[in-house]
Amino acid sequence: MANKRVVVIGGGPAGHDAATYAARFGAEVTLIERDIVGGAAHLRDCVPSKSMIATGGALSFARRLDGMGLANVETGVDAEHLRARIQGIEQRLEQSVTQLLTSQGVTIHRGTGRLLGPNEVCVDTPNGVVELTADAIVLATGSRPRIPEWAPIDHERVLTTRDAYPPEQIPEHLVVVGSGVTGVEFVHMFASLGSEVTLIVSRQQVLPQKDPEAAALLEHNFLDRGVQLLKGARATEILRKGQSVTVHCSDGRIAQGSHALLAIGSDPNSQGLGLENTDIAIDDDGYIQVDHNLRSSVPTIYAAGDLSGKLPLSSVAAMQGRKIAEHIMGLHEGREHRHLDYDKAASAIFTEPEIADVGLAEAEAFATGRKIRVTKVPFSSNAKALINNDPLGFVKIVSDPNTGHVLGGSIVGQHAAELISVVALAVSANLKVQDIHESLFVYPTLSEALSEAAE
Repeated sequence: MANKRVVVIGGGPAGHDAATYAARFGAEVTLIERDIVGGAAHLRDCVPSKSMIATGGALSFARRLDGMGLANVETGVDAEHLRARIQGIEQRLEQSVTQLLTSQGVTIHRGTGRLLGPNEVCVDTPNGVVELTADAIVLATGSRPRIPEWAPIDHERVLTTRDAYPPEQIPEHLVVVGSGVTGVEFVHMFASLGSEVTLIVSRQQVLPQKDPEAAALLEHNFLDRGVQLLKGARATEILRKGQSVTVHCSDGRIAQGSHALLAIGSDPNSQGLGLENTDIAIDDDGYIQVDHNLRSSVPTIYAAGDLSGKLPLSSVAAMQGRKIAEHIMGLHEGREHRHLDYDKAASAIFTEPEIADVGLAEAEAFATGRKIRVTKVPFSSNAKALINNDPLGFVKIVSDPNTGHVLGGSIVGQHAAELISVVALAVSANLKVQDIHESLFVYPTLSEALSEAAE
């Protein structure tokens, strides 16, 4: 296993986990990163957005204090302080990842890497060009916000998701285009921080791929906070005039604000990688085609994270990186290799209320005709939720009616992203609802709702 040379292009969750694990297993590893070690999408998208959501959550909590025996609590947003806080978190996390890599003996090249062939990589660094040879190459260059032709992004008033933080000022009126996971998080974020927000929803509900009950609760919360929802509207043009922005929709409706933000997906960073110097197969959208081991059509080259076209989650990307390292180093030769099951990956949406799910969805089961049992417990009957003065939401567990095995679940409410881990473990380990119910949960906690749903 030792003495293998591994080159990783991209230092996000997929790349740095692949590099760290391969080095631990004895490989000579070089990691190439042109921007920020830790990943631009991770440290300049995910972490800042969740930091701002945490600040908005603190404001929401402060507004509930009058129902908890406190009064006259005044709060406001200090944009400069918030900006400094986000930048500080980015720097600390980048330093942490860099230290982890170097502690494992990984060599880091700051620059842009590209393939010269199936075993050769060229790196353009500030100090010149470096050429490397490798037994295995891992491509983990991530993705970038999708920008359609009709959206003239100026990074000042018309924004991508990566332009929105850290904010120099809180937008007076933000028009968000896109009602998927990213879009609704931005709506929640800026509405919590005091912006007037309009959300353009191309369908008849936000989060069309999620539990309808969860989506309905979120919509209700948005409306309560004054968010304007334009349903069944598809944006076709964005015009800026001075300090205002107007979004035109295909049905003639318009939304006007001080800023517009596009949250309509992402595109893989596969251009400029030198793929033309190899026989790597990519699909029509630019994603690298990989097998269950994340290996491309060229046996020495792997792809992970957003570039692989699989589930675009940081947790999935990191696990892909670890699995690639194991495969490169031959750790599963001669024994069964457990492949990634993307259907068992938990995901969360950091809105208010939080929404999290894993495994088989109720709507998916009904659509396919699969027989399931669905049990649901509202947080309004949970002691800790009442103590926290935040009883909104529910726990829902989907199980097999014949065997009792947990097939999936969804949680809506405070700390849903943390609580879903229990259901995710049950799905992954093929546990039964009885196993959850017979676990002894602390009282009073929100997690008791899981036991009650299992019961």
